[in-house]
Amino acid sequence: MEKEAKKMKDVIIECDKITHYYGTRLIYENLTFEVEKGKILGLLGKNGTGKTTIINILNGYLNPSSGYCRLFGEEMRHISPQTKSRIGLLLEGHIQHTYFNIVQIEKFYSQFFPNWRKDAYYELLKKTQVSTTQKISTMSCGQRSQVALGLLFAQNPELLILDDFSMGLDPGYRRLFVQYLKEYSTAEDKTIFLTSHIIQDMELLIDDCLILDYGRILLHKPTQYILESFKRYRFSSKADEIKRNNDLWNTEKIGATWETYSFLPQEKVSEILSPYNISNLTVNNISLEDAFIGLTGKY
Repeated sequence: MEKEAKKMKDVIIECDKITHYYGTRLIYENLTFEVEKGKILGLLGKNGTGKTTIINILNGYLNPSSGYCRLFGEEMRHISPQTKSRIGLLLEGHIQHTYFNIVQIEKFYSQFFPNWRKDAYYELLKKTQVSTTQKISTMSCGQRSQVALGLLFAQNPELLILDDFSMGLDPGYRRLFVQYLKEYSTAEDKTIFLTSHIIQDMELLIDDCLILDYGRILLHKPTQYILESFKRYRFSSKADEIKRNNDLWNTEKIGATWETYSFLPQEKVSEILSPYNISNLTVNNISLEDAFIGLTGKY
């Protein structure tokens, strides 16, 4: 029954009870999540929480200590070349063979992908404003990232895995990158799994948000739910300490004002804080970046 339900949902990525160590250091314990077809999932986490590690596990570069990772229903340890060809990978905007120019690198990569779409590559490369004979090694970081993305689109993969896709890009290139990814995913019903340190970009792009804490998943929810339901509360209180509460996140005193975050409505938050004789309770809608800080803390 469970397998039939997953098939009905058309699950593209399935991580099942992934546990992994580097030496004696625990990275994850029983990490479990799914990504359905056509979804854009953003993986967020502080440095050292294992974002790149899960990228490497997804691509079969790293075997977890225990648990399973499946793409298109195939376990990554034994994935077939046919299934591998359905996956496009971009690591931190990285591109090999930078001694090629735009034309040469397109011809080189086209030999390895049966569904190669030359027009998709050149359509995106029109934005780079470089000549077709210019070597990739002489291009700016943003231009090289556009070449990498163009090559990815030309592969026509069903699943795109992008690790820190906006690294080194200026705001204009980042926005262009995000717009192309969103349009591409929507028009072609593609599935995208990505990480980025620039959360403003993620807010414009992702359907679902998966936030890693050290060793576990802290939250896995639709982005819209987080933006609509998670609020920042500020209030005054003479209390020196406010006891930890599972419904309040990262409660701390900043100067003369207390701050906390919650998915609860204002009246419930007020009720929880009532023993501390609070006053001036205010509530604010917040961005995804603020929500990330509210969930994980500033430090």
